[in-house]
Amino acid sequence: MVIEMKNRSELREIAMKCLYQVYIMEPTKLDYDISELIHEQLEVENDFVNTLVNGVITNQNSIDELANKYLENWTIDRLNKVDKAILSIGIFELKYTETPSVVSINEAIELSKKYSDEAVTKMINGVLDNIYHNEDIDER
Repeated sequence: MVIEMKNRSELREIAMKCLYQVYIMEPTKLDYDISELIHEQLEVENDFVNTLVNGVITNQNSIDELANKYLENWTIDRLNKVDKAILSIGIFELKYTETPSVVSINEAIELSKKYSDEAVTKMINGVLDNIYHNEDIDER
């Protein structure tokens, strides 16, 4: 069996799909195991995906607060679950990881271009850009 190595962009996409599943299951009160959700998407253990998925879930309240602060006439809970996952990963990477800010923002925009429409992509870009310029982000 050949295990294909994935690049960080592909791993972010996997993290987004896992979070999407979590957001679908949460309101139903279904039991789920984060590690199993990740394993369904990725055969091999991957620290980067684990960090993104578990980091977003752990910090979801503060991520939501930050998103809502910069979403105009909107809240993160009104976004569709894919867009919420993309924005949440972008905010998590900006605030809680060593990923360079420009990379965090660009990766979220690229994911959004693939899964969302142009208006949502612009909105995600605007929110992340505002967080980058107005919040205390350790520049890397």
